[in-house]
Amino acid sequence: MGLTMVEKIMLDHTDRDTIKPGQIINCRIDMVLGNDVTTPVAIAEFKKTGLEKVFNSERVIIVLDHFTPNKDIKSAMQNKLTREFAREQGIKYFYEEGEMGIEHCLLPEKGLALPGEIVLGADSHTCTYGALGALGTGGGSTDMAAAMATGENWFKVPETLRFIFNGKRSKWVGGKDLILYILGDIGVDGALYKSMEFAGNVISELPMDDRLTMSNMAVEAGGMCGLIAPDEITKEYLAGRAIRDYTVYDSDPDADFEKVYEYNTDEIEPQVAFPHLPDNVKPISEAKGIKIDQSVIGSCTNGRMGDLRIAAEIMKNKKVAKGVRCIVIPGTQAIYKQAMQEGLIDIFIDAGAVVSTPTCGPCLGGYMGILADGEKSISTTNRNFVGRMGHTGSEVYLSNPAVAAASAVKGKIAHPEEVL
Repeated sequence: MGLTMVEKIMLDHTDRDTIKPGQIINCRIDMVLGNDVTTPVAIAEFKKTGLEKVFNSERVIIVLDHFTPNKDIKSAMQNKLTREFAREQGIKYFYEEGEMGIEHCLLPEKGLALPGEIVLGADSHTCTYGALGALGTGGGSTDMAAAMATGENWFKVPETLRFIFNGKRSKWVGGKDLILYILGDIGVDGALYKSMEFAGNVISELPMDDRLTMSNMAVEAGGMCGLIAPDEITKEYLAGRAIRDYTVYDSDPDADFEKVYEYNTDEIEPQVAFPHLPDNVKPISEAKGIKIDQSVIGSCTNGRMGDLRIAAEIMKNKKVAKGVRCIVIPGTQAIYKQAMQEGLIDIFIDAGAVVSTPTCGPCLGGYMGILADGEKSISTTNRNFVGRMGHTGSEVYLSNPAVAAASAVKGKIAHPEEVL
């Protein structure tokens, strides 16, 4: 019997000859990731080990992105502690104001997450790196501390679910719609601690930005990871970025999948997740007309160049509806700069939108767009739980950038064709 992608990657990071789903194993970690929320706790736990140095200062990445620039005294103190630790440890890949970005946009951009590697992050959306063929998976701050100390961590080998998209996607359907469609089908616990593999002719044609979006939201189905086999698009993206050589894996033809889902993409239209779960999904044809107070375009899910270009295409020579706040958040400084060079920032500002420095900000109810009681927001972020973006009486609707941009212009949830 052949092996799945996740099994091959895990096996390559152990001293075992074979592995199978359900086994508890120790794996070597290629990169350990933390942010300004999770790293302070990891630092405290690391210091309890009595060790003076992390296992490898070039294999630990710390990105200050959730409440950065500091939103209040508490976040300022957390960031101060983290900065001091990074300098004390000589952490090579430490990113703060001026060079930081949203972590799951920044790592792929910098070539820090690579095919065949294991990236353990103290952030649930570390699964993003599966788009590059890496086993990116989230853990807690104690997992981060253990990995910083030993360069290893334990895992249970997961079963694999395979999702095959064939057919042709329409102009306004992207990776966000495909993953929302899956969530609507299997639910928020439909892939609980499973490896999700995305395949089919539609996936093989997807730009990297859309692939990253899909893998990013694997955790919204409970997935351990969301993998896409590396191909020429992957290699082209990594050319000039990758910080070291990498190994490409794909599932064997006779690999054992727990279940295979097949979808006809011709039938999929833009999707909208209604409050208060990412699996409460409806097609845009059933979502149009809901009045909104805010539109957020950005986050680790949809804050990349491809996303901003789509939003700008919709908003060019248009105005954000009166009474609607539109907040655009480029994923990294490089994306911000590229968007300026392409004139996208002018389009957003001329339309009446606010453009922010890279930050997670409103996605987790941090700052830069908190909702009041009774307010509704459409957002390109990944979660819409009760109180996720502010008051527990607010509502968040999830969509792709085209729908979020069109909705900002119309003042209500809208299909892009209603604006163009």
